[in-house]
Amino acid sequence: MTNTRGKRRGTRYMFARPFRKHGPVPLSTYFSIYKKGDIVDIKGTGTVQKGMPHKCYHGKTGRIYNVTQHAVGIIINKQVKGKILAKRINVRVEHIKHSKSRDSFLLRVKANELAKKEAKEKGIWVDLKRKVRAARVYYILDTIQWYYLPIFFILSSPHTRLEVVQPELNTLLGICMQWCLY
Repeated sequence: MTNTRGKRRGTRYMFARPFRKHGPVPLSTYFSIYKKGDIVDIKGTGTVQKGMPHKCYHGKTGRIYNVTQHAVGIIINKQVKGKILAKRINVRVEHIKHSKSRDSFLLRVKANELAKKEAKEKGIWVDLKRKVRAARVYYILDTIQWYYLPIFFILSSPHTRLEVVQPELNTLLGICMQWCLY
């Protein structure tokens, strides 16, 4: 058989719902507020076929340029041969979610503003640039002090339960001999 050439070719797992997440789309999906300029991730939801993005946009991140009642317009960069084109697509809100890619940047901006404010009050200069993480401090593991001892089970009589004994080095030989006697 030849390859099919449909729009949804090869999307058996891509558009499938996660385990125990089948059924109607949660209402919180429709309550999300999208504005122009918001950064969103595109993830096709197989439950809703209307307004579904093409499979080539699945997993991509774009910026909203238009908002309608049930859908949004998104600008996405798509590589076509040697060029990167800014594509404009219309997608329903069931197939997008707010991107978390900018959250760490916004937290860093807030922390920098707070640091600048404190530095200005104290009259000092503070470096706000990101630093390369330094190598971890090395240490030497002393293997002579670390040893593993077996846990021995001593049976005091055939009708009682087992007693667990954690032997030390000096009593190891004596317990081994007791254990061998039983």
